Amino acid sequence: MLIPGKCHCGNITFELAWKPEPTTIPARACGCSFCVKHGGVWTSCPRGSLEVKVKDPSRVSRYEFGTKTAQFHVCSNCGIVPVVTSVIDGRTYAVVSVNALEGVDPAMLSRSPANFDGEGEASRLERRKRNWIGDVRFS
Repeated sequence: MLIPGKCHCGNITFELAWKPEPTTIPARACGCSFCVKHGGVWTSCPRGSLEVKVKDPSRVSRYEFGTKTAQFHVCSNCGIVPVVTSVIDGRTYAVVSVNALEGVDPAMLSRSPANFDGEGEASRLERRKRNWIGDVRFS
């Protein structure tokens, strides 16, 4: 299943190739202070691939906080965060915002809370390597 997504203005777009085709899509509502403030709900497909396209890179800011091991790609034109990346051992991993998905039946989303408080940096990076999209390309 190929799932398109974008920020509100379309400056940041993506295509997520979900393999195998999902019957449900996990939607994790992150409990960190940043995600709570902007309504961050994330999904990933470890066996899938992600292609991110940016029309105007000068209108994208990257925000890091806490352990500074993840970059939130914020469209400075419309304020939406469609993609988060983490570079681990030289490889880029990502999650995408379910709120940025296009054409996905909301009934497919299986929403659940996610809380990573108290998680050490090493275990956080290992979890991302297991669960985040590991085939990520930017153009």
